[in-house]
Amino acid sequence: MKVHLIAAGKFHDIDFARLELLKLLAERPQIRTSVAADYGDLASLAAADLLITYTCDLMPDGAEQVAALESFLARGGRWLALHGTNAILRFGADGVVDTPDEVPAFSRMLGTRFAGHPPIAPFKVFVTRGDHEMTEGLRDFRVEDELYLTHRTAEIDVLLHTSFTGRCDEFRDADWDEAEVPVLYERKVGEGRVLYLTLGHCRGHYDLQPVAEFWPHPQRCAWNYPVFYELLRRAIGWGMPHAA
Repeated sequence: MKVHLIAAGKFHDIDFARLELLKLLAERPQIRTSVAADYGDLASLAAADLLITYTCDLMPDGAEQVAALESFLARGGRWLALHGTNAILRFGADGVVDTPDEVPAFSRMLGTRFAGHPPIAPFKVFVTRGDHEMTEGLRDFRVEDELYLTHRTAEIDVLLHTSFTGRCDEFRDADWDEAEVPVLYERKVGEGRVLYLTLGHCRGHYDLQPVAEFWPHPQRCAWNYPVFYELLRRAIGWGMPHAA
């Protein structure tokens, strides 16, 4: 089985996340993994059974790379999108963050577009569908992480969700009252599928540059929780060629 891992972007400890994902992939000896820092390695994507992305503010560069992703899904590829894969961040002159839909074909493929998050805090995650391979036997759980708020751009099948009512003052899209905020969902695209898990924020001392030179408190968030690793292991299994 071939996996293509794209781990890159801004404001996160990408090195930590990349290493943790590679360790999980190494648990399955039949997997061979290629690693990239952008969407430009079209040959590795074309050869892959599973694409994994852990990114933030990193989009495909041009129509050719978008088309390659579309072809990957059309032929039956599976895409595990993590945390900030759907995020575009633009800092306004007033310091507030805009999240524009600059690559609509990309956000349509994913099914959601990042819009903001409140400050990191504990929240409860609910099992929306317990009859899926990703959630079978799983119970509701609490986690401390970034609670990702998104706009839906296509039809999605929500598997885990939370809720949120309040403000995200750092973001232009600040006011929210959502009874079902997707935390994990699946989306069918062509013969392929997208599995999106919004959990997994991480940040080290130097990952917020140039916004801040030094971040005093490293963050691991969901990476501190066994249930997150269980979801990642299940997601790798979901991406195997024999998965239903």
